[in-house]
Amino acid sequence: MIHPQAIVDPSARLAEDVEVGPWTLIGPDVEIGAGTRIASHVVIKGPTRIGEGNRIFQFATIGEDCQDKKYAGEPTRLEIGDHNVIREGCTIHRGTVQDEGITRIGSHNLLMAYAHVAHDCVMGDHIILANNAALAGHVRVGDHAILGGFTAVHQFCRIGAHVMCGAGTVVLMDIPAYVMATGNSARPYGINQEGLRRRGFDAEAVSALRRAYKIIYRKGLTVDLALQELRAMAQTQPAVQLLIESLESSTRGIIR
Repeated sequence: MIHPQAIVDPSARLAEDVEVGPWTLIGPDVEIGAGTRIASHVVIKGPTRIGEGNRIFQFATIGEDCQDKKYAGEPTRLEIGDHNVIREGCTIHRGTVQDEGITRIGSHNLLMAYAHVAHDCVMGDHIILANNAALAGHVRVGDHAILGGFTAVHQFCRIGAHVMCGAGTVVLMDIPAYVMATGNSARPYGINQEGLRRRGFDAEAVSALRRAYKIIYRKGLTVDLALQELRAMAQTQPAVQLLIESLESSTRGIIR
């Protein structure tokens, strides 16, 4: 399953059915799980672990040294889960010792062409990064988030689960869970109702989240005061708890 014109380091650990196309380079300390298909002209450097059933398209660069000027060749890592699609020209860098030393990408994600995931990023599951979306270092993205094409996320920002960013969004502060955002810089535009409906949220949960959004963005409350009201809501509306957690974990402040 390995093309004779591919270069695979003898120490790399590939499952028996992994496919590797011509002119692809796989370096030492790389582990690739069963069912993964790698096209031509891909570069994968270690230490990197890639799970099962992934598809990696041509000219992607995975596990490269990061672009942080403080990086001095320390042995940092990249971990990628299962059943991800990584399209043409994507770049994914390993972590730095200034953080946890690891970049993590979960499972069932789609990284469209030329998306960039910088050092120390943590991505959950079922995320879409559209063409040319870029995550700076230390960014965290929650499950089911969608970042439109050419979205740029500032370092250390947190994007909550089920967030939807429009094309060309510039994210300079944290985006709470469930929120739709767009603009330069990003501003909130309500709850991602259509995305929630597609993922099985019932009408009652969506209605509760709309009320929660108004508490945060329409009542003129500080985040601390809004959290007090949201915690009371969460006792009868479990979906609100995820929104609470995204607000509590914010380190840069939320978009307004």
